[in-house]
Amino acid sequence: MQTINLAEKLAMIDQPWQPKIIAELNDSYVKLAKLKGEFIWHQHQNEDELFLVIKGTLTIRLRDRNVLLHEGELAVIPKGVEHCPDAPQEAQVLLLEPKTTVNTGDQQNSLTIQPEWI
Repeated sequence: MQTINLAEKLAMIDQPWQPKIIAELNDSYVKLAKLKGEFIWHQHQNEDELFLVIKGTLTIRLRDRNVLLHEGELAVIPKGVEHCPDAPQEAQVLLLEPKTTVNTGDQQNSLTIQPEWI
């Protein structure tokens, strides 16, 4: 059991859209990421995904509406829901998702990364 300082871990992240693992919780990873700009439309067929905004604002675009998250707010995107995260200014977020979650979901491209620990 250890204490994890979110500010210290976030300072280690220098690229947007590159989530880093900071902890494990049962069959899930706790990740931190810096987001800036628009990501890609994608979905996760088998996994729900939790976004908690630590700093900044994040819009999660859905096909029928947008979900705007401010600092201290979170949203859970249910499995199978197509979404596109968008942060015009840098947003710092905590993600909670199953270990099997691929960051680009059903889309495999240059933005797809293998999760790594920091």
